This record gives sequence, C-alpha cells and structure tokens, in this order.
Amino acid sequence: MTPDQPDQLPAATAPRRPRVRRRPRTAQEARAWRRKVTGYALFIGAFVLMVNALVGENGYLATIRNESEYRALTRELAALRRDNQQIQDDLHRFRTDSRALEEVARERHGLKRPGEITIILKDPQPPRVAPTPPPGK
Repeated sequence: MTPDQPDQLPAATAPRRPRVRRRPRTAQEARAWRRKVTGYALFIGAFVLMVNALVGENGYLATIRNESEYRALTRELAALRRDNQQIQDDLHRFRTDSRALEEVARERHGLKRPGEITIILKDPQPPRVAPTPPPGK
C-alpha cells in the first residue's frame, strides 16, 4: 500500500458478504422448533399469570390485606354494637326508674333538691417536706 491510499476501502465500495440462504427445514425440524417456541410462550404466560395472582389488583397479597381490614372492621363493629346496647339499656333505665335519673343528675351535673346543702370535700395536699441534706456535709 502506498501512503496516499487508505488502509480500507470506503464503505460504499466495501465488498458485501454474500447473503446466507437458510436451507428449508424438514417437517420434523419445523415441528420441533414450533414445540420449543410454544413451550417458551407457555412458560412466560404462566409466569406472568403467577405474578399477577400474587401481586395483582385482586391477588393473594391484596386478599390478605383485605381480610385483615375485614377483621379489624368486624372488631370495631362489635365494640360499637356493645356501646349502642349499653346506651339503649341506660335509656330504658332512665325512662323507667326515676331514682336512676336522679342519681345521674346529682353525680354528673351537681344538681340538688330544694333545701339540700352541698358539701364538697377535697383531698388535702400532703405537707411539703424540705429535702434533707446528705449525711456528712
């Protein structure tokens, strides 16, 4: 090669590789290739379905989360029903028993009958004791 000639030919004049012709497959080879491709497609499809079943919108993890929420709401509903029953019992007692109504009026609202004197007793505060100095000082 001479110094004025490049080491390689320009891309437009580069020799092309001859195109390799694939030989026609036999029926047995085509069947084996289709079986292989079908197996891979089924495997990928099954994998996608398993992942969707695990983490999808209605998947296993969502089901566990929903069951936990259901149990919590069931406990809350049971507590509300107990409270409601207690309130219904108190309401019935106040409508039928005047002494129960009077007891609540005296305790919660500080009401009294005419002529009664209310005396309120408070717990005395304990006397403050001065801290003693540590021994030896």
